[in-house]
Amino acid sequence: MPDLMHFAFIDESGTVGIPGGTHFLVVALLSTGQPRPIELTIRRAMKKYGTSLSCGEIKAANFEEKAVSRLLEAIAKEDISIFATIVDQKMIVKPPEEMEDIYRRAVSKTVYMLVERCPRVNICLDRRYTNERQRFELETRIRESIQDLPQKVVMIQQENSISRKELQAVDAVSWAFFQKYERDNASFYELISSKIITEEMIQERDWTK
Repeated sequence: MPDLMHFAFIDESGTVGIPGGTHFLVVALLSTGQPRPIELTIRRAMKKYGTSLSCGEIKAANFEEKAVSRLLEAIAKEDISIFATIVDQKMIVKPPEEMEDIYRRAVSKTVYMLVERCPRVNICLDRRYTNERQRFELETRIRESIQDLPQKVVMIQQENSISRKELQAVDAVSWAFFQKYERDNASFYELISSKIITEEMIQERDWTK
């Protein structure tokens, strides 16, 4: 029986590049065989807290911490898997010529960890770029990173998180990781820890190689 199609949603927390940015960059991926329950979880939260959301969507960084905790608890009750890559940017001595390479590397590594386990996957990334060339470069980097994996069917979309509610869920997940690493507060992370499949750190000094 062929592998069923999985669905994956990717978002990040933290800024890319130093100096002046965050110590850590987190890329988180939420995978599920059934995205509808994740969407409904966000819709329920929107219904409950929607009047306080000035941006029209749930962004964990702008949400009350108690509400974020409840949301993470609800997400963790669903049949999901979480993959994460964390970049220790203070380790970087020789940064890449283009700082966005840091983000692209982290995303590609995270996708690789997923596709190793789920060769049939529909991936939706939060649309980071308005520039079409940058969106193309990101997808190209992802596809290059997984080209050695056999028998894969990988579809990639870059969408707005307002329209894809599942992206708001993974925003909360990436924020939870960020609190652990950047703020030394693991309380939110612990709410989703049972769903984490891989959590890998990139500590690399030379990014010009």
